[in-house]
Amino acid sequence: MSSKHWVRWAVLAIAAIGLLAIACSDDDGDGDGDAAANNDGVTLETVMDRGELKCGVKNSQAGMGNLEDDGTFTGFDIEICKAIAAAIFGDSDKVEYVPASAGDRFDLLAAGEIDVLIRTTTWTFTRDIDLNATFATTTFYDGQGMMVKDDSPFQSIADMDGATVCVTTGTTTEGNLDDTFAALGISYTPLAVADDAGSQANFLENRCDGWTGDRSNLAAQKSSYPTDGGGPEALRVLSEVMSKEPLGPATRDDDNQWSELVDWVVKLMIAAAEDGITMDNVEAEAASPSTAEIGNILGNTLEIGTKLGLENDEFMQDVIGQVGNYSEAYDRTIGVLLPAAGTANALWTEGGLIYAPPVK
Repeated sequence: MSSKHWVRWAVLAIAAIGLLAIACSDDDGDGDGDAAANNDGVTLETVMDRGELKCGVKNSQAGMGNLEDDGTFTGFDIEICKAIAAAIFGDSDKVEYVPASAGDRFDLLAAGEIDVLIRTTTWTFTRDIDLNATFATTTFYDGQGMMVKDDSPFQSIADMDGATVCVTTGTTTEGNLDDTFAALGISYTPLAVADDAGSQANFLENRCDGWTGDRSNLAAQKSSYPTDGGGPEALRVLSEVMSKEPLGPATRDDDNQWSELVDWVVKLMIAAAEDGITMDNVEAEAASPSTAEIGNILGNTLEIGTKLGLENDEFMQDVIGQVGNYSEAYDRTIGVLLPAAGTANALWTEGGLIYAPPVK
């Protein structure tokens, strides 16, 4: 090949490589066209400009998300909302709690009516993929159960052939209920309602023989069952667990930075519990960390805030000081009804499934 032909070949080859690089860049989503569709950081900016977090919550389940008579919200999910607000604003009270029903919760999230959904919501494949939701680390491991009247002849679900069962619409419990009875080869009649109040009314009127839902919810409904119905002692929860229900916060798929922030607030609360950082000792640990990881969690060394899009690297000091670590938040809310000891909701160091990645 002559030198003239070699130069021409080289020029053509370089041009082809350049075109290929442009095409690959577009395919990988690095081009200008894709950048315009990337919403990273938009949610956090919106929340900060608004001055408060909009958190979609439940308002009828003691221990998880409950609207009290004085107008305040309480429960474990509420504490996670407060933790996110403390991380962003340094103030756990800067939250607007938006009641989200089982039927409209994902619509509220998709429409931007709420910034994060923290409402005893089960992480499933279809919700993750079809509803464009991103689920954070699981905060509570639950399972579906069945509750009956204490004087009921039913000792197990297998005894309930032909029973009428109260169930909430728009939940995973409907499908689980059908699968369980089909597997047992028995029939049932669902009495579907929109919320817990409807199920309670039906149960009080003896319109259904069983009431199904997450076991945490059944425990909550049992604890507050009206005295005119016999109070908590009038109900019992059967031993079977029909499903696995990993519950946790959900965000929209379109903002990775926001999803990571929500996720890491949860993870860092768990890590704080693992490392023994508490509401009582957080100031002392911040001043003189006992370990390198504690220094990282509290923002002394790792710039965790900056890396998550926040201006305050020491945001976990506010989270723990105002809300506590994972175990503290759990124990004073849902832990009153369902203690973590001996369950999946104990820390991994105590035989449970609650586990955080290393903070380093």
